[in-house]
Amino acid sequence: MAILGSTGSIGRNCLEVLGGLAGEYDVVGLAARGSWQLLARQCERWHPPLVALCDDEHAAALKASLNGRTRVLAGPNAMTRLIDESQCDTVVCAVVGAAGLAAIHQAVQRGLHVALANKEAMVVAGSVLMPVARRQGATIIPIDSEHSAVFQAMQAGRADEVRRVILTASGGPFREWTCQQIGQATLEDALNHPTWNMGPKISIDSATMMNKALEIIEARWIFDLDPANIEVVVHPESIVHSLVEFCDGSIVAQLAMPDMRTPIQYALTYPQRRACPSERLDLHALRQLTFEAPDEQRFPALRLGRQAACRGGTAGAVLNAANEAAVELFREGKIRFTAIAELVERALDGHRWLACPSLAELMAADRWARDEVTQCLMG
Repeated sequence: MAILGSTGSIGRNCLEVLGGLAGEYDVVGLAARGSWQLLARQCERWHPPLVALCDDEHAAALKASLNGRTRVLAGPNAMTRLIDESQCDTVVCAVVGAAGLAAIHQAVQRGLHVALANKEAMVVAGSVLMPVARRQGATIIPIDSEHSAVFQAMQAGRADEVRRVILTASGGPFREWTCQQIGQATLEDALNHPTWNMGPKISIDSATMMNKALEIIEARWIFDLDPANIEVVVHPESIVHSLVEFCDGSIVAQLAMPDMRTPIQYALTYPQRRACPSERLDLHALRQLTFEAPDEQRFPALRLGRQAACRGGTAGAVLNAANEAAVELFREGKIRFTAIAELVERALDGHRWLACPSLAELMAADRWARDEVTQCLMG
């Protein structure tokens, strides 16, 4: 197994899960962007023959700390090289953002088992990745709690029996805020997620509900769905992780405590299930399970995600890249919170749309969208 993004929240949880699987998996590669000290400690515990570090500046420090026991690959192509040179048969992709796309593309080209926590790769290039995966015999199992829930619920019927997929959303920290209050939201407010402990980018996406916009697009490609058959419902308890309705009216849901170790382990051990260290759900302790329709006036990102999913082509790549750039500007204090969705919409409306883009054209659209957001700020 190779774990891309091993120093992040998903990567750390994945290593914890592996620790409970009694040595069934051999960790042959770990990769991170720049957290070389934590990566060094992980190497001491797991002894992978290869590690990849995207930050060239820290590669020398990492090499020195490992004393030659593990070979270090460095630079922007380090993760792709790790997949090629590690001889892994399973890849966990937990890298945030479009940065993991090239490595995921390489993994599916090799026909590997991919446990996917990187929704952005599917948002940007699902139209390219899924046909390659089918042709090469690669298996893609989602780790995102919502898509894992859909994947599990779909085992109750055939794909042609699915009527609709319902993705649940916690509602984030601003679920009960007015438009005026949201317009004054600070970075600290946006990072204060009521349910999940996540990294800053994902937390901000949850606050804007852009995470659900991305998940609509991801679900379209992973499950080969008509976007019209994908819905979002706000479920603040975060116990029902998503639902699938079949043609006979039956709705199958996956319920569990909000703990990422459950979907991570399922993606690794599928089609088997194993005992998991995650907290068990006590039905007697549940006071209520509530569901609400999302408010697209307060959270326009949902509308943008649905539009991008329906349009396809380069729309997903532009939405994702513009969002990543705008979130970074918000984190730097250069724009207000509500400007994130505004900049994304401006990029979607202004880009040159291609219906059937190549991977190179998708990456060009990604670069254009990032530049466009920067130019909007400067202008």
